[in-house]
Amino acid sequence: QVQLVESGGGLVQAGGSLKLSCASVERPFSTFAMGWFRQAPGKERDFVSYITQRGSSTYYADSVKGRFTISRDDAASTVYLRMNSLKPEDTAVYYCAAMKLPTMEWRRVNYWGQGTQVTVSS
Repeated sequence: QVQLVESGGGLVQAGGSLKLSCASVERPFSTFAMGWFRQAPGKERDFVSYITQRGSSTYYADSVKGRFTISRDDAASTVYLRMNSLKPEDTAVYYCAAMKLPTMEWRRVNYWGQGTQVTVSS
């Protein structure tokens, strides 16, 4: 079992920035691809970004490409999501995901964090 703990969400104005963190309290973190998904009220959970094991590759949804950056620190068992130029449509609960294989499909994620709310005001 992998336990993931997210932090860093909050309220920000459009155009602002936030940085989300997700720490694993179980080992071995480095064997998982890590990612972020988000879910707005009344909508399905959507893929945002993932980073492969050892950080060799990253992938982003078109809606966040160029604005969001995912990174990982295996020594700290933590994955980050830096979000710049935030828009009201980025408002959602953001979930950290641990994956044995990188995936953009939420049904294939192996472990989830509890979620952190991001609200972008216009």
